[in-house]
Amino acid sequence: QVQLVESGGGLVQPGGSLRLSCAASGFTFSTYTMSWYRQAPGKERELVAVITRGGSTIYADSIKGRFTISRDNAKNTVYLQMNSLKPEDTAVYYCYAGYKFWGQGTQVTVSS
Repeated sequence: QVQLVESGGGLVQPGGSLRLSCAASGFTFSTYTMSWYRQAPGKERELVAVITRGGSTIYADSIKGRFTISRDNAKNTVYLQMNSLKPEDTAVYYCYAGYKFWGQGTQVTVSS
Protein backbone atom coordinates (compact mmCIF):
# COMPACT_ATOMS: atom_id res chain seq x y z
CA GLN A 1 0.00 0.00 0.00
CA VAL A 2 1.50 3.28 -1.14
CA GLN A 3 1.74 6.01 1.48
CA LEU A 4 3.10 9.54 1.17
CA VAL A 5 3.03 11.50 4.40
CA GLU A 6 3.94 15.18 4.26
CA SER A 7 5.00 17.16 7.30
CA GLY A 8 6.69 20.43 8.19
CA GLY A 9 4.06 22.91 7.13
CA GLY A 10 2.84 25.73 9.31
CA LEU A 11 2.59 29.46 9.77
CA VAL A 12 5.69 31.55 9.06
CA GLN A 13 6.38 35.24 8.65
CA PRO A 14 7.46 36.68 5.30
CA GLY A 15 11.16 36.12 4.82
CA GLY A 16 11.13 33.02 6.97
CA SER A 17 11.95 29.41 6.20
CA LEU A 18 10.31 26.02 6.40
CA ARG A 19 11.40 22.53 5.46
CA LEU A 20 8.78 20.13 4.20
CA SER A 21 9.28 16.38 4.35
CA CYS A 22 7.49 13.60 2.52
CA ALA A 23 7.99 10.11 3.91
CA ALA A 24 7.22 7.41 1.37
CA SER A 25 6.41 3.73 1.67
CA GLY A 26 4.89 0.95 -0.36
CA PHE A 27 7.01 1.35 -3.47
CA THR A 28 10.65 1.42 -4.50
CA PHE A 29 11.34 5.04 -3.63
CA SER A 30 14.81 5.23 -5.14
CA THR A 31 13.50 4.45 -8.62
CA TYR A 32 10.82 7.13 -8.65
CA THR A 33 10.92 10.73 -9.76
CA MET A 34 9.51 12.79 -6.90
CA SER A 35 7.81 16.15 -7.09
CA TRP A 36 6.28 18.86 -4.97
CA TYR A 37 3.16 20.65 -6.11
CA ARG A 38 1.11 23.35 -4.43
CA GLN A 39 -2.42 24.63 -4.60
CA ALA A 40 -3.46 28.04 -3.37
CA PRO A 41 -7.10 28.86 -2.60
CA GLY A 42 -9.06 29.38 -5.80
CA LYS A 43 -6.14 28.38 -8.00
CA GLU A 44 -5.09 25.28 -9.87
CA ARG A 45 -2.48 22.92 -8.52
CA GLU A 46 0.94 23.87 -9.85
CA LEU A 47 4.34 22.26 -10.05
CA VAL A 48 6.92 23.55 -7.59
CA ALA A 49 9.92 21.26 -7.99
CA VAL A 50 11.00 17.88 -9.34
CA ILE A 51 13.87 15.58 -8.47
CA THR A 52 14.63 12.57 -10.63
CA ARG A 53 15.93 9.27 -9.35
CA GLY A 54 19.36 10.40 -10.50
CA GLY A 55 19.14 13.64 -8.52
CA SER A 56 18.50 16.08 -11.36
CA THR A 57 16.21 18.92 -10.37
CA ILE A 58 13.71 21.23 -12.04
CA TYR A 59 12.11 24.28 -10.43
CA ALA A 60 9.22 26.55 -11.19
CA ASP A 61 10.37 30.05 -12.08
CA SER A 62 8.40 31.52 -9.19
CA ILE A 63 10.50 29.74 -6.56
CA LYS A 64 13.87 29.42 -8.26
CA GLY A 65 16.71 30.46 -5.99
CA ARG A 66 14.53 30.26 -2.88
CA PHE A 67 13.45 26.61 -2.68
CA THR A 68 15.57 23.47 -2.84
CA ILE A 69 14.31 19.95 -3.41
CA SER A 70 16.37 17.00 -2.19
CA ARG A 71 15.96 13.34 -1.44
CA ASP A 72 17.35 10.76 0.95
CA ASN A 73 16.86 7.33 -0.56
CA ALA A 74 18.04 5.63 2.63
CA LYS A 75 15.14 7.26 4.47
CA ASN A 76 12.63 7.09 1.60
CA THR A 77 12.07 10.79 2.06
CA VAL A 78 11.96 13.82 -0.19
CA TYR A 79 12.40 17.33 1.18
CA LEU A 80 11.55 20.85 0.14
CA GLN A 81 13.64 23.55 1.81
CA MET A 82 11.81 26.84 1.46
CA ASN A 83 13.64 30.08 2.19
CA SER A 84 12.72 33.75 1.77
CA LEU A 85 9.06 32.84 1.91
CA LYS A 86 6.51 35.26 0.51
CA PRO A 87 2.77 35.59 1.16
CA GLU A 88 2.15 34.30 -2.36
CA ASP A 89 3.79 31.00 -1.35
CA THR A 90 0.77 30.32 0.86
CA ALA A 91 -0.78 27.05 -0.33
CA VAL A 92 -1.29 23.41 0.43
CA TYR A 93 1.88 21.59 -0.62
CA TYR A 94 1.61 18.08 -2.01
CA CYS A 95 4.15 15.35 -2.53
CA TYR A 96 3.79 13.44 -5.82
CA ALA A 97 5.51 10.15 -6.57
CA GLY A 98 6.26 8.89 -10.05
CA TYR A 99 3.43 10.88 -11.61
CA LYS A 100 1.13 8.34 -9.97
CA PHE A 101 0.66 8.83 -6.22
CA TRP A 102 -0.30 11.90 -4.20
CA GLY A 103 0.18 12.70 -0.56
CA GLN A 104 -2.53 14.30 1.54
CA GLY A 105 -0.89 17.72 1.59
CA THR A 106 0.48 20.06 4.23
CA GLN A 107 -0.60 23.67 4.70
CA VAL A 108 1.96 26.45 4.43
CA THR A 109 0.82 29.93 5.42
CA VAL A 110 3.09 32.93 5.02
CA SER A 111 1.72 35.90 6.89
CA SER A 112 2.73 38.57 9.34
